[in-house]
Amino acid sequence: MTTRDGSDSPGINFPPPIVYVVPLALGFLVHRSWPVGIVPASYRPIIATIGWLLVFAAAALLLPAYIAFFRARTSLLPSRPASTVVQSGHYRWTRNPMYISITALCVGVACVFNALWPLLLVPISVVITDRYVIPREEAYLERAFGAEYTEYTKRVRRWL
Repeated sequence: MTTRDGSDSPGINFPPPIVYVVPLALGFLVHRSWPVGIVPASYRPIIATIGWLLVFAAAALLLPAYIAFFRARTSLLPSRPASTVVQSGHYRWTRNPMYISITALCVGVACVFNALWPLLLVPISVVITDRYVIPREEAYLERAFGAEYTEYTKRVRRWL
């Protein structure tokens, strides 16, 4: 898709984390009215610990991914053109460490609060990201970078 300045972009005109934030918020709204735990209250310390570990793992994955984009001097926003294909850091193992980290963050937050409804909505976010957001980003990157991006996709998986 073409941006306002005439350059090419994935054509995603919203920040992709919204795909995760909205269902998470809706899940917590439902949880507020109809609280259902992931585990019984007696196991809450265990699920909360698992949740915090996921939150920290998400941060450990997300921060270096952002840093890789900044070092490459390319845009994080999918409404803007990219200047390069980032292939360093976590991008050597997965093409989407940011989406993986946001997924882990949502699961972790649901676990910290022992809230089933937000947890049940995480797969919806993953499916929307996998079927709508990522294909647009990949089509754009293939248009923009051709063989370089195609070779990268052969070496590195989309998710894990």
